Amino acid sequence: MKNGDVFRLTEDQRIDWLRLIRAENVGPRTFRILVNQFGGAGPAVRLLPELARRGGRSIIKIPGRDEAEAELKEAARLGIRYVALGEADYPKLLREIDDPPPLLAIRGNNEIFQRPAIAIVGARNASVAGQRYAAQLAREFGEAGFAVISGLARGIDSAAHRASLGTGTVAVLAGGHAKPYPAENEKLLEAILDQGAAISEMPHRWEPRARDFPRRNRLISGLSAGVVVVEAAERSGSLITARLAGEQGREVFAVPGSPADPRAGGTNRLIKQGATLVTSAADVIENLKPMLGLSQPSVVREPEIAIPAQTSQSADELRERVANLLGSAPVTLDDLVRESRARAADVHVALLELELAGRIERHGGGLVSLV
Repeated sequence: MKNGDVFRLTEDQRIDWLRLIRAENVGPRTFRILVNQFGGAGPAVRLLPELARRGGRSIIKIPGRDEAEAELKEAARLGIRYVALGEADYPKLLREIDDPPPLLAIRGNNEIFQRPAIAIVGARNASVAGQRYAAQLAREFGEAGFAVISGLARGIDSAAHRASLGTGTVAVLAGGHAKPYPAENEKLLEAILDQGAAISEMPHRWEPRARDFPRRNRLISGLSAGVVVVEAAERSGSLITARLAGEQGREVFAVPGSPADPRAGGTNRLIKQGATLVTSAADVIENLKPMLGLSQPSVVREPEIAIPAQTSQSADELRERVANLLGSAPVTLDDLVRESRARAADVHVALLELELAGRIERHGGGLVSLV
């Protein structure tokens, strides 16, 4: 698993990690808790049915070992590597976000992740002027040594990718590698892979849905030291990327536009809310220089401790007490421990059981609420 100080999963562990993150009701935050709570992905996978049953769900879907092996094998034929959080090839900045993917499917040139990166996002129905300006920024960022991150969408994303093909760009996919979206950008994606890369946290053949794009957006901002928004309407998905960037401690930049153009409504509002106004690539680069020495956070390590809770009447009572203390407004673990008058470890287990049963939802900052 380790070579010197380098964290490295065995192939059996990689299969266990894939099975766990693909299991029903297991997201990145829950994955991290399960691995650390039960000593690894393998023990956690074996305990999932019992944990879900205690939480009130009789059946939970968990991919079989054969399914996980098939996904890894099919992806490998395209040269895709499944890199685990904590391994040397995992993008460093992405480790710092609150909910990094435990496994990241990477295709292309992995060296691109060793460089500082700037994201460029914006309207799909972008104007010619907006696309031209995004391309100019992307070229200048590339010439300054930055990788350009974007989401492979039409409009601003595509313009930024095309302009930085020669210097290196990363496409963050909302679906699996076998289902790039939109399909019209498949040739662009192939061109990106020469100097850059594409990443996804979704199953290999996953067709992206509307709810998958905000998940993708947190990776766009998470990979980047800063996010530049070019042409975004008031309800643009690019504003979600900007909000997530702020929550992740990234710098947010916006290109101003005419008040008469609805495609500038979102970017102009970002500037009013404190985003840095951009008139040139130099505005962004100078602002980011102090950020480029960010430290790396702790990551999931396997194994840690194995303390599966035993089913008992008191455990059942605590679980229902915790559920009764929860509502639609997110609260902290400390609040639940204090109000339930139970040990933090026991409350952790109760929350896992409730989550695997689909009864609670986890939020950023360690907050939880009822579904």
